[in-house]
Amino acid sequence: MPSYIDQENGVFPSVCSLDCPDQCGLLVHKKDGKITKIEGDPNHPVTQGSICNKVRHMTNRLYDENRLQYPLKRIGKKGEGKFARISWEEAISEITSRWKKLIKDHGPESILPYSFYGNMGLITSEGMDRRFFNALGSSQLDRKICQSAGTKGYSYTMGGNIGVDPEDTIHAKLIIFWGINAVSTNMHQVMLAQKARKNGAKIVVIDVHKNQTGRLADWFIPIKPGTDGMLALGLMHILFKENLVDEAFMQEHTIGHEQLRKHVRQYTPEQTAEITGVSLEDLYELAELYATSASAFIRIGNGLQHHDNGGMATRAISCLPAVTGQWAKKGGGAIKSNSGFLSHNEDQLQRPDLLTNKNTRVINMNQIGDALLQTDDPVRSMFVYNSNPAVVAPSANKVREGLQRDDLFLVVHDLFLTETAKMADIVLPATSSYENTDFLASYWHHYVQLQQPVIEPFGEAKSNTDVFRLLAAEMGITNEAFSATDEELIQMSLNYEENPYISHITFEGLKEHQFMKADLNLSLLENLPTASGKIELYSEKMIEDGYDPLPVYVPIKPDGDYEFMFIPGPNHNFLNSTFSNNDKHQKLEKEPKVHLNSADAGRLHIEDGEMVKVWNDRGMCELKAAVGETVLPGVAVTQGLWSDQDGKIQLVNALTPDRLSDMGDGATFFSGRVNVSKIV
Repeated sequence: MPSYIDQENGVFPSVCSLDCPDQCGLLVHKKDGKITKIEGDPNHPVTQGSICNKVRHMTNRLYDENRLQYPLKRIGKKGEGKFARISWEEAISEITSRWKKLIKDHGPESILPYSFYGNMGLITSEGMDRRFFNALGSSQLDRKICQSAGTKGYSYTMGGNIGVDPEDTIHAKLIIFWGINAVSTNMHQVMLAQKARKNGAKIVVIDVHKNQTGRLADWFIPIKPGTDGMLALGLMHILFKENLVDEAFMQEHTIGHEQLRKHVRQYTPEQTAEITGVSLEDLYELAELYATSASAFIRIGNGLQHHDNGGMATRAISCLPAVTGQWAKKGGGAIKSNSGFLSHNEDQLQRPDLLTNKNTRVINMNQIGDALLQTDDPVRSMFVYNSNPAVVAPSANKVREGLQRDDLFLVVHDLFLTETAKMADIVLPATSSYENTDFLASYWHHYVQLQQPVIEPFGEAKSNTDVFRLLAAEMGITNEAFSATDEELIQMSLNYEENPYISHITFEGLKEHQFMKADLNLSLLENLPTASGKIELYSEKMIEDGYDPLPVYVPIKPDGDYEFMFIPGPNHNFLNSTFSNNDKHQKLEKEPKVHLNSADAGRLHIEDGEMVKVWNDRGMCELKAAVGETVLPGVAVTQGLWSDQDGKIQLVNALTPDRLSDMGDGATFFSGRVNVSKIV
């Protein structure tokens, strides 16, 4: 059978590579060798043909007139955006000659990769790149900007990233979206929730902002930012006190329930109400509803774990399904992430054995601003791919100052001249996922999917794997690890005896079926990867790691003498900074706003629609005020990562802290404070 590329016309299977839990199955329409339309694959068991606006308009992005087609070399000042076209040979030669000199003069740790999951293809995001920088001996990047705090907290309870099968949640009678704007970030879980609602389920949303998901709810519960852990502990106090727990389940499937029962007595409903802003009446109603529902499911979002205390908050919430025995009920339990079911052979893919110096410097990506401004043994070159740190990283003004250093040799591999790429010395054009061979594994549903290239590379664009093969060859790295084809990388990754859930999934199987599901015949409760093999309400591992063995509430850290908690959440039509450069998506989203409570706006003489200044000691933004009752007093919420443009200062990450979370060394985007004032 000829490849999809060889066929000029037709409809071909594909998969969405965006950093989104839904990871939709797609059908790609081609005419005369070009993609003309992308639609959902109705045969995909979870996504069932429904896709978001971002993917529906993907052809605009693929064939955007501003998409990079060939390598560029800077000819103007850094950040000026002036480049000249060069060949790939010139680009690779320039990069490697500069690196060879840096390694000779300052050692390999003077070079740093910076990437995340702008493309969720697994060999694109963590294949040849990891092999290359391991073999090079460069500084290593700690990639913890997204969900490391919550992952750590949840894992202390459940042993790993494992939860209920999303397809079973249609059987739940109570669905709680906790700290997640799922309408915009997990739309198919919302579709499943709506199916459950038709069967009698109630949808509850707990969040700091009554966003689209909050408006969808049967019951929206506003909460003060950073108090989610306190709410979970207060609910457990009520559940134990009112005998709304499942004693038999706890006895059989948990350890530490007696310690937890005594521990949560200190988190009284009165104290919980005062700290969280949730009324006493609502606390008791929510506890009773959760305990008495025939089956209750919690979708734990990323939002609440982007606080100083985000790991422990997730840890506390993760105890609730065990206390009430929800895991034994069809559709009951929780999902923080389901990536544990689809874990692949990372060692074979990334080859950490190629890094000979095991004490190589490690830099947390959340603190890239500090790293770039460090004068003692500084980072002298950075290679950026699958990310746009000038917009997405916290404390963005520090990041941009570091990126604009004249002595920083910056290389960016991307589809567009992003804000980061405009500061680069060399810019390399990247392929889209539709031009690559790759495999993808959802961190929400239980399917592994195959991406086969549908179209030829755009212009002179090259894939990540091809670029790192070229760099390795030019650097004189001859290890066999760099001769592996993309197909072989996939085969190595899927060959993973340690994960029995994917033992049946092979590259050949994916070629035949396009997507394959984890083997869920293995009982979750009988195969928990905790030390005890049970749900750990009391965790000895936490003691070893320096934490309280039981969930506790610790308030978020002080962040200057500012009036408002600042929450820069996602919006509906961007995905981080992806699509923010596209006119259509900007028009769909309209403009950046800051949501304020009416009482705060009245006190500050701010009217709805007026321009306001939002600032702290890290930076400043000018945004339009959206005044109403969608947030509690003392809270300011924005949506989406809008870059500065047309003279407008609207980079919200200029305001965010780069502190690390309580566990997992994660980001604390939502624990910053700001002031807001009317622009006269």
